[in-house]
Amino acid sequence: MPLTREHELHRRRRGLNTGLGLVLGAFVVLIFLLTFVKVTSQSLQFPDNLPGTSAATPAGEG
Repeated sequence: MPLTREHELHRRRRGLNTGLGLVLGAFVVLIFLLTFVKVTSQSLQFPDNLPGTSAATPAGEG
């Protein structure tokens, strides 16, 4: 048995801190996933404006 008992306020604060930590961790994971998806989707797309081509003519005819 500990020499001093833990006060109820400390237990509540620990619970709130744990919840806040989980929320912040989930936010960080969400931002990471959104960034990852955005970066990988941009690297798979072809550029719309290639040098020497215009939007009016197809790339093979210019």
